[in-house]
Amino acid sequence: LFLLISLLTAQITSAQNVNIQQADSLRRELARATQDTTRAIILADLAEAYRTERPDSTLYFADQTLQLCRDIDFPFGEMRAYLVLCFYFYFTISDTPQALEAGQKALDLAEKNGFKDYEGACLIRVAQVNLQARNPQAAFNYLKRANKLLSNNGDPFFYAVTYWWLATTYLSMNKPDSALHMATIGRDKAIEIKSDRVLGQVLKIMGRIYSNKGDLPLAKQYYLEGIHAAERMNELVDVASGYLSLANIFRGSNQNDSAIYYATKAYEICRPRSIKNIIVSSGNMLSELLASKDPAEALRYLKIANAARDSIYTAQKVQSAQALLFKERERRVEMAFEKKAYQSSVRQYALLAGVGVLLFVVLSLYRNNRNKQVANVALEKQKEKVENTLIELRATQAQLIQSEKMASLGELTAGIAHEIQNPLNFVNNFSEVNRELIAELKSEKSKPKTDRDDQAEDELLNVIEQNLGKINHHGKRADAIVKGMLQHSRATSGQAEPTDINALCDEYVRLAYHGFRAKDKSRSDGQILKPIRVETDFHPSLPKINVVPQDIGRAILNLISNALYAVSQRRAELIRDQPEYEPTVTVSTKKSGDNVLISVKDNGNGIPDSIKDKIFQPFFTTKPVGQGTGLGLSMTYDIVKAHGGTLKADSQVGGGTEFIIQFQNV
Repeated sequence: LFLLISLLTAQITSAQNVNIQQADSLRRELARATQDTTRAIILADLAEAYRTERPDSTLYFADQTLQLCRDIDFPFGEMRAYLVLCFYFYFTISDTPQALEAGQKALDLAEKNGFKDYEGACLIRVAQVNLQARNPQAAFNYLKRANKLLSNNGDPFFYAVTYWWLATTYLSMNKPDSALHMATIGRDKAIEIKSDRVLGQVLKIMGRIYSNKGDLPLAKQYYLEGIHAAERMNELVDVASGYLSLANIFRGSNQNDSAIYYATKAYEICRPRSIKNIIVSSGNMLSELLASKDPAEALRYLKIANAARDSIYTAQKVQSAQALLFKERERRVEMAFEKKAYQSSVRQYALLAGVGVLLFVVLSLYRNNRNKQVANVALEKQKEKVENTLIELRATQAQLIQSEKMASLGELTAGIAHEIQNPLNFVNNFSEVNRELIAELKSEKSKPKTDRDDQAEDELLNVIEQNLGKINHHGKRADAIVKGMLQHSRATSGQAEPTDINALCDEYVRLAYHGFRAKDKSRSDGQILKPIRVETDFHPSLPKINVVPQDIGRAILNLISNALYAVSQRRAELIRDQPEYEPTVTVSTKKSGDNVLISVKDNGNGIPDSIKDKIFQPFFTTKPVGQGTGLGLSMTYDIVKAHGGTLKADSQVGGGTEFIIQFQNV
């Protein structure tokens, strides 16, 4: 039993990436194999290896596997045979009912015998059949079951495959964002387990997504990366399919020379291997593209494509006939097997009825009791572990959120300090001047009346009066600043109110700038840094919108603080290489139809493509340790979303970044 389990574990991995290039080595292993179980697994591997390029061989080896496994009572091999037959019946002869029947048989065997990883594989393959049969909801349900099953320490390869097909299913349901999310997870899983097979497929899906979105450069990039992954696996069908996808992109953008180049590469791969579907597609495309440039060559490709299409039809008829014969023989075998099993069970029940029932009850009670005890202990330990982990996560999250709040409070405090410093300086300076003027006036008053200068006294009094007016003016200015800050720092009930977005932006621009300037260094390696310019461009007739001012102000403050940080980083890097660089942050508002837009733009280094899809994730940050918690953009995104708005980022490496908040004017 131990040797058999070890063999099955090894074969789970070997069957994952088997392809036609390994068929010869598998045949040699089959000739050397002496154990029936080993022969059954190799036969199943051969059936799987031929499934895309030689389907007749797939049917033959699957049939051989079934016969052998039934003779030796080997359910694992029988399940493998039905799994590959599921692929054959649908993808080769388009017989959906028979494909689903074979897939269900494989799934039943996997569930019955506890083949957990292959239970996930069976769910995936049945989902593929439903997806190709235009039943994406059923496919989605099977894939979610597989994903949940395999997520609990299941086989990493099959677990990664679930994300590949979930992405494909979402794409067929016209949900490109969900498809991209699943494909991204699948890509990360494939890289983690070093599976070029999964990697090539999810990259191809990402290419399709960006092609549908109209982002052709990114689509080409992902198609090429997928081709490279397929080449590393020597999966020539996937390589040719990738080239054909690239050819379609170039043809759609009227780059016919590039389209001809990639269509030719796909054709050259498939022609010697008789991969007829791609021969038909590439041949038709080359015929259309070459029609005006080389009519003779275009006609040659058209004839080749038509011949391949005719051969597909003929081959399908032959394979359908073979499938009918197989199905009839399978039905007879199952009837004989069921009859034999029935007779055997009758004899066994007649001879061992009493003893068997008693033994079954005793063993069942013992096993259930023991399993229950083991399960309770394991569940208790798991529960304790999960609870401890949850407590630690909550504590860590609370610390990070508090750190982010304290950082924002520091920026607000620094901004308020700089705002109020100017009027306080005026008050202090004019007070000192008045003190000196009063002392001078007293000195003038102490003189004898004959020596007094009445005109000088009047001038001193006039200056003192003017200074008192300035003190009063700047005192009121400081009072207004303090009242404004108290207004924005008061506890809020979260009730939205009509808000002047221009005034809100102007206020938080000043707070963010002064807060940043309080921490900013004026020198770098002994050289004076250029000051950061903060420019504003507010729409003059922007309507008020219903928002919670304190929350939106915090969101604007986070975006401006990030922009100031970005330009300060680039300024420090380019102080010698590009001394003409002018660090600039622009905050603007405008009205677009029924929408109000707030833009925060900088000319910093920009955001790399590799992390663009992560910037709004909680706790993701590119700042050095201790300088950021990764909650600023996440909290900003949540605030804007809670107000019914959207937050988008437009960034180019070396070209700066622009964050745009959009609210509907209700």
